[in-house]
Amino acid sequence: MGRVRTFSRRAFLVGSASIAGGVAFGVFKVNTPYPNPLAENLADGEVTFNPWVLIDGNKVTLITPHADKGQGVMSMQAALIAEELDIEFGQFETSFGDPSPAYWNTAMADEAAPFMATDQGRTAEAARTVIASLVKLLGMQGTGGSTAVPDSYVKLRQAGAMARETLKRAASEMTGVSVGQLTTSGGAVHLPDGRTLNYTELAQAASGADPVLRVDLRAPSEWRMIGKPMQRLDILAKSMGTQAYGIDARVEGMVHATVKTNPRQGGMLNGYDAEAAKAMPGVLKIVPISNGVAVVASNTWYAFQAAEAIGFDWGPAPYPAGQDQHWETLSASFSDKHLDSNWRDDGDVEAALGRGEAISAEYRSPYVAHAPMEPLNAIVRVTDAMVEVWTGHQMPTVLQRAVAGVTGHKPSQVRFHNAFIGGSFGHRLEAEYLVQAAQVAVQMKGVPVKMTYSREEDFAHDFPRHISMGRATGTVAGGRVEAIDLQIAAPSVVQSQMGRAGLSPPGPDPQIAAGSWNNPYAVPNFRMRAYRAPPLAPVSSWRSVGAPGAGFFFDSFLDELIHAAGADPMAERIRLMRHDVSRKVLEAVAEMSSWGGELAPNQGRGVAFVESFGVPTAEVVEVTDTEHGIRIDRVWVACDVGQIVDPVNFENLVQGGAVFGLGHAMNCEITYSDGMAEQVNYFDAEAMRMPQCPEIFVKGLENGPKIRGIGEPPVPPAAPALANAIFAATGQRIREMPFSRHVGFV
Repeated sequence: MGRVRTFSRRAFLVGSASIAGGVAFGVFKVNTPYPNPLAENLADGEVTFNPWVLIDGNKVTLITPHADKGQGVMSMQAALIAEELDIEFGQFETSFGDPSPAYWNTAMADEAAPFMATDQGRTAEAARTVIASLVKLLGMQGTGGSTAVPDSYVKLRQAGAMARETLKRAASEMTGVSVGQLTTSGGAVHLPDGRTLNYTELAQAASGADPVLRVDLRAPSEWRMIGKPMQRLDILAKSMGTQAYGIDARVEGMVHATVKTNPRQGGMLNGYDAEAAKAMPGVLKIVPISNGVAVVASNTWYAFQAAEAIGFDWGPAPYPAGQDQHWETLSASFSDKHLDSNWRDDGDVEAALGRGEAISAEYRSPYVAHAPMEPLNAIVRVTDAMVEVWTGHQMPTVLQRAVAGVTGHKPSQVRFHNAFIGGSFGHRLEAEYLVQAAQVAVQMKGVPVKMTYSREEDFAHDFPRHISMGRATGTVAGGRVEAIDLQIAAPSVVQSQMGRAGLSPPGPDPQIAAGSWNNPYAVPNFRMRAYRAPPLAPVSSWRSVGAPGAGFFFDSFLDELIHAAGADPMAERIRLMRHDVSRKVLEAVAEMSSWGGELAPNQGRGVAFVESFGVPTAEVVEVTDTEHGIRIDRVWVACDVGQIVDPVNFENLVQGGAVFGLGHAMNCEITYSDGMAEQVNYFDAEAMRMPQCPEIFVKGLENGPKIRGIGEPPVPPAAPALANAIFAATGQRIREMPFSRHVGFV
């Protein structure tokens, strides 16, 4: 057993100052650190300084616990540690680590608190403090909500600095040279006489050195990595096709499985006939699972083929069977009975509406599948002593509890090997597929079972983006927008998603109206009400959650009012903007796109602004109305995240988000017939083709007071900017996604 001092058995709790009050839960409880998970099973010669740094005589390992779904957070986390640790890319290994409450997400509170991101007053910050305290007490380790960078930005740099200074102290004690005379670079401590001690050489000595717990972070002028272009650690493997994902995992002796469950989500299984399937090649076993069966075979293809040969008698869906009924339910939800929250009530909307000729419109945002490239998969091995799981997942501690609930083990007995994820967009927040894999594995104790969804099963059992409907009324006066009354009805994504985890969050669902009420416009008379529709098809978080729908409703209607007022769409938005950081974003995108310049015949430009996850984002889309349909020519995006960690990855994420938002607005939806999703594969969810992809220009601003994430914010403005551009080019207003219901694209 390696030597480990008391300090390395404490979590390196950073951000405790921000929750120091601990008002709701008690100061002591909130500020009590979690144990350092790396200290529990140290091998001889290993030393850990905190939950993120592990060193032995051969290598330095940096723990990057946020799940990497293609957004590059593994490299980002490593860079933040390496910046202060004075170690270069190529001089360390990375690991996702084991699940631990020590990795609780410090940034989840901002989006959960019912306050505008621009509101940093005492009441808003107190609410965030209380929520952060709860997240900490629950030990919620998770990746989502564009929180990976905000969560990591300070604490991982502090982790690197603490390790660096402790290594210097160890070198000082070993050599007798004062710490003040020592420097670090390239993964080594340098002595004034020219000698160099690599960190790996200092591991044993550091395990006995008194830890340096108070460290100063370096000034931005001293940064080697942060803010500089980086080559992501995974880019070579992904470019060469050698990157291993969860679906590539192999365990000796494993068998293969797939599942079939009721395509009417939540419906029961009345019975099935598997006789033909049992006789098919490669089939080893057919076992029951909740509301379905699993086929175990010698390879995945055999399992898929046999599953298709099983005859099922499925029960009805616990929600309306037809798509029209879903829309009718939303339409009927605009009533006091279903009022979830009145998010904005500025000025006197009723009086303003009575003064002028009212303009009204109704908007629709459909269910949309996550549809990642990597279908759901997991390997599970159950023994009496423990459970091992190999998969890629965004909520490791939720995964442990879900699997333990099936197998009868304690969550701490579930060993989770996290993997790179081939896309998620929120899909890998769910645990249902892991429950199913565990249900199969518990019936085959000791045998590793690799369960893989077919693409069709993946689509049929997705928990899609929630459906929503917006109704807006407004007036203009004197060439300006005078009043907006916006109402949005949707089922609660928070209730649906958290309910599957056994939780029942109190209060309103902020995601019904996210992307509308929180836009910092000073419309003189502005009312925004959210209505919680009865539960319909089960839904989940989809990239940027509520903002793609609500942002589309608000900004599209704002554009309608601006045109009715005879104002310039960009100038009026800038005039209405009351938040300096957001105004600069609009001004930046206007300058980037040369807004107001001459356009070619049949060309049009649309602008949209949506704030989501604290990031003000503005997009300009340019289209041409051709004889064959709408062509998207160019897109400009400006956004402010407070601090850009890696400008290369930042640009890629913004471009990818714009493509994602545009493609789904153009073509994608999930509709239900007889209680089942009608879209079953990618040919039903085409999104954007490569020849359709426009040039996309990106500008990142750094004026915001807080650092933010950028994985989701570029998505919501894409749909309204495109709709507004189509109107500018054709005079046709589109108020319903997907737009392909109304126009063609080339």
